[in-house]
Amino acid sequence: MRNTLLYRIAFPFVLLILLIVSALSLYYVSFIRNAYIESFSKNLETDSYIVADQTLPLLIDSTDNKIIQEDIVKTSELLNVRITIIKNDGSILADSAMNPMEMENHSNRKEVLASLTGKVGSDIRLSESLNQKMLYVSVPVIFEGQIIAVSRTSISLKSLEQKIGNLQKSIIGTAGITAILAVIIAIFVTRQTLKPLKQLTSVVSQLEKGEFSNRLLTERNDEIGKISQAFIQLVNRLKNEIEGFKLERSTLNAVLTHMTDAVLIVDSNGIVQLCNPSAEKIFSIKRDNAIGKTLVEVARNHQLVELWKECLDSRKQKSTTLEISPNKLFVQGITTPMEDVFPGGVLIVMQDLTKLRKLEKVRSDFVSNVSHELRTPLASIKALTETLQEGALEDPPAARRFLGRMEIEIDNLTQMVQELLELSKIESGRVPLRKQFINPSEIIDRVVERMQVQAIRSGLSLISEYPTGLPQVLADPERISQVFVNLIHNAIKFTRPGGKITVHAYSDRGRVVFKVEDQGIGIEPDSLQRIFERFYKIDKARSTGGTGLGLSISKHLIEIHGGKIWVESELEKGSSFFFTLPIA
Repeated sequence: MRNTLLYRIAFPFVLLILLIVSALSLYYVSFIRNAYIESFSKNLETDSYIVADQTLPLLIDSTDNKIIQEDIVKTSELLNVRITIIKNDGSILADSAMNPMEMENHSNRKEVLASLTGKVGSDIRLSESLNQKMLYVSVPVIFEGQIIAVSRTSISLKSLEQKIGNLQKSIIGTAGITAILAVIIAIFVTRQTLKPLKQLTSVVSQLEKGEFSNRLLTERNDEIGKISQAFIQLVNRLKNEIEGFKLERSTLNAVLTHMTDAVLIVDSNGIVQLCNPSAEKIFSIKRDNAIGKTLVEVARNHQLVELWKECLDSRKQKSTTLEISPNKLFVQGITTPMEDVFPGGVLIVMQDLTKLRKLEKVRSDFVSNVSHELRTPLASIKALTETLQEGALEDPPAARRFLGRMEIEIDNLTQMVQELLELSKIESGRVPLRKQFINPSEIIDRVVERMQVQAIRSGLSLISEYPTGLPQVLADPERISQVFVNLIHNAIKFTRPGGKITVHAYSDRGRVVFKVEDQGIGIEPDSLQRIFERFYKIDKARSTGGTGLGLSISKHLIEIHGGKIWVESELEKGSSFFFTLPIA
């Protein structure tokens, strides 16, 4: 057997193939393991930098480790890694998998030592806390050139070891099959190599007869080998292009998902091909129900459909503002043709301008109200001034009367400006509250005594009713007294002589409820929703004076105390203003 030509040719091939397969198997296992670990290390390094950047403001500004711990746990769930924040002295500040108080000092950890010198540290070892083999990667957290902490991320290598084990089994099985196939192929190739020699006489005989056979030519593999190589190169190139396409698609999906603007892509037939989450919210429709439907069915807005048609016909960008029902959203719609990437397609982007429009309306209303409120006293002052200039100065009693009226108007203007400044400070949070523990009865008694003279002058009865032993509240007594004065003052203005005003207080579910009840003219239902707006006055209040800012100021003062204010009223029977303060 050993002396046969078949053995001499086949045996070296079999031995060579077995050696190559074994060597490649060992190399491939090592290469794959190193590649996995390198890939995991790069990902963990990126995650560590992200965590470091996210945690730095908390480390600087926050003294509460719970905030850092909660932030780390949430970030760990998003990144799917274990996160540990280590102080520069090695103590654990926060950890997403363990209680940091139960963890030992990490100053002697290899990766931590590296990061404390300003480098990226990494290590593979058995975790004492989780009893798993882990890959650790850490980076320094630097503030003003100083390393204040170490951001470390880690993952378990258990899944990697399982993959490597499965890979080893696969390679051993593949190697065994390859060895068997190698023997078969070697014998086959050898026989095929010797076959032309055995057929030589037959071929020569055929050539002598003038019969040409290309059978031997078809058994040559040179060209086939080149084609195979070209095909493999083509496959590899297509694979890279597909991977690049997947990456671009995932990036685009991420952008569309997190965009606040609504995005639709519509083809030339008006069929929706793409719909992002913001568009789902605006049109109140699920993405799966929108894709494949017409723009008319999805948008249910003729202005948007017309805008799409104009863009489709002109092949130019178009924009307009429109209102989307039933959510009453005011949006700006922009349509852009997509000829270069999607012939006949149109990109529709809708920017929600509802908040901006509301702010603009508030600004416009404010300017209008201020102008209106200033116009009346200014016109009165001007008229009085002109009257004085036209000869009233020659009549001292009349002049004094006109000057007195001018002083009243100036006082009204001064009061309005002061209340506007006060309201502006309250709304912007620039009003300091001097909170203290106070008994509600003390505030009520003080305010009732203060307003008693005004009530008697108007022919009204002002009393207070509250149970003994009311719990204390934490509040600024001056600001709460200001609220009471505003409410009682309004009650006096709108209650006819002989009426009664009662100030109540009682405890209810962790809060103290205050109520100012009158027997006045009441408030119309349409005005109840707007009574706390700036400058808002019910019609009957136009002749009673005032700036229309008192209730708005009261509302903001109660809200910054953590309370709530509201009103209940019935025409010709009276009104009751309520507000609450939390129990101290």
